[in-house]
Amino acid sequence: MIQRWLRFKYRDVVHFGTLEGTRIQLWEGAMFKDPTPLGTYVDAAEVVLLTPTQPTKILALWNNFAALGAKLNLARPAEPLYLIKSPNSYLNPGQTIRQPASGGKVVFEGELGIVIGKFTRQANEAEAEKAIFGYTCANDVTVADILNRDPSFAQWVRAKGFDTFCPFGPVVATGLDPRTLTVKTILNGEVRQDYPVSDMLFSTTQLVSLISQDMTLYPGDIILCGTSVGVGSMKPGSSIEIEIAGIGKLSNRFE
Repeated sequence: MIQRWLRFKYRDVVHFGTLEGTRIQLWEGAMFKDPTPLGTYVDAAEVVLLTPTQPTKILALWNNFAALGAKLNLARPAEPLYLIKSPNSYLNPGQTIRQPASGGKVVFEGELGIVIGKFTRQANEAEAEKAIFGYTCANDVTVADILNRDPSFAQWVRAKGFDTFCPFGPVVATGLDPRTLTVKTILNGEVRQDYPVSDMLFSTTQLVSLISQDMTLYPGDIILCGTSVGVGSMKPGSSIEIEIAGIGKLSNRFE
């Protein structure tokens, strides 16, 4: 059964619950550890959405889709290649992505996010699969022309770590088979990305297992699976949406 978990503010109080049609059922306890439904509902139109988890870190993959790797003439990586998105970049659904003061070419990257549900360290693939709580939508926003501006140092963290540069949500969906999912990115009403998750070089369980050999993953942490063809730039005033059937649509503006 698919459940869609979310965090939100209702009458100035932060809650978490499950989206059920146009209503949200409130739960108590902890989202990742035996929560209890309250049987109380609020209208989804009356809440302010927050990021569905509060990660200690978000890790983002490079070169994890065969189609994009082929387009860029990249060799298949021997292990996951990833960077970290800094906490100041996390952004709620519906909020505004801001142009950095330094300017530059700002691009969107629609991605599937793996949400960790339990303390995970040096996990094998079977353990990694059990550690995955669910999946969310994310936009790995990047200032493209900063990346390789200095020939001595690729500026991955800076290019992807500006304030507001990591919207994710609106929910975490459980009970999904990620291999069946498709990621769509819609800029100003036009579909710019439409790619299958099944094209990943490293599967979701492989990513969790291999990354957990390097660093401990905590409940709420997110691994962004990487992106595929169709990445492009945004102009101020744009609307940008990341849509994954079964999860929902992450909507933000860029100003």
